Amino acid sequence: MRALAYDRPVEVNADNWQQPPFNRWAYWHIEDILPTQPILRGDGPVRALPAVESVDPLDVNVIRSDGEEATVGDVLADTYTDAYVVLQDGGLVAEWYGAEGAADRPHATMSITKSVVGAVAGVLVDRGLLDVGRPVADIVGELAGSGYAGATVRDILDMRSGVRFREDYTDPQSEVRLLSDWLGARGLYEYLVGLSAEAPHGQRFLYRSAESDVLGWVCERVSGTPMAELISTLIWQPMGAEFDAEILCDTVGTAIHDGGLCATARDLARFGQLLLDGGVVPDDGEDGVRTVIGPRWLREAWAVDADARSVFIESPNEVSMPGGWYRNQLWFRPGLFGDVLLCLGIHGQMIHVSRRTRTVCVKFSTWPQAQEPRFMQDTLRAFDAVGGTLSGRQRMGDKHRLPGIVSGMTRRSGAGNPDQS
Repeated sequence: MRALAYDRPVEVNADNWQQPPFNRWAYWHIEDILPTQPILRGDGPVRALPAVESVDPLDVNVIRSDGEEATVGDVLADTYTDAYVVLQDGGLVAEWYGAEGAADRPHATMSITKSVVGAVAGVLVDRGLLDVGRPVADIVGELAGSGYAGATVRDILDMRSGVRFREDYTDPQSEVRLLSDWLGARGLYEYLVGLSAEAPHGQRFLYRSAESDVLGWVCERVSGTPMAELISTLIWQPMGAEFDAEILCDTVGTAIHDGGLCATARDLARFGQLLLDGGVVPDDGEDGVRTVIGPRWLREAWAVDADARSVFIESPNEVSMPGGWYRNQLWFRPGLFGDVLLCLGIHGQMIHVSRRTRTVCVKFSTWPQAQEPRFMQDTLRAFDAVGGTLSGRQRMGDKHRLPGIVSGMTRRSGAGNPDQS
């Protein structure tokens, strides 16, 4: 049973819930502020997270982005952490919750939602309900007169449409800020149909929340099912979630596909473990596992090619995530112990998945600003260090990879020899 929000600060409201200091309370109590829809876990079995004895991740040493030595505990304390969970090989190494949090309380995940919606799309593709090569306007006819006309589902999955949409949280006139105004007025989908194109589709990577909203609309249309129910039946229940989740919706009841998911840290860790294990979960059947997300979906996301790297290099994200790429609504970066899969949300939400160290790290935060580059880099370094310590591996760098995995750092352009710098 979730505690009632009897201690709600009187100042918190729908206009300031993302601003400090109000976000520290609000991110744990979204349903008390804004309209949400339930994502039910059902009555199936819960995936166990057996406790394992290990070193305390908080004591692990890390070198911050400025070169200073610290512990993981220092980094988490300095980056407005609300909760964290660490798994290794599916076992619970550590978890912690701040004053407003609890193991059974959902927290805003922001753009981690995109990765969950991407997983929904992956299931629909695997079931033959969604063709990634099909134009989105053929599926959602309302988009035929918008900038998304001619863009394919693949363009949207990889954020490579030519639609104009500025993801600048410091500019009140940027599209990502104007989108929030529409959610409380005429609704998400009416806003999307008014967006225009500024470049050819498929030729660039540019991170934009509108792409995920279009993807969610497409998933709902091909399935005839609202997103809250899609997440529940295709991801949450089959992966063995422990708790119900919820998703923000606009004034007409449309789910916010780009950032509306609110879930517990444990269940996000289960989602991360699902991604780590290639889309399968343990099962009592003959094979010992059951498929939730088709394995091809995650294999193609992990295996970067020259095209994915070349467009990422030209994007603003290459500066903060050198060697990275974006595929199927998932981020990837070369880490100290091999390539890392990331699900990220503003104000410091993160799932960090390392296949080489077999670790999943989840962090809930309430950064004062939507984007805090130093906090991001220090957290990435901290979770890399946790994985290395728990696995007992030495830093191997880019030249020691899992079999068959191509690193982003070895595919820096579409021509010439691989660059191992």
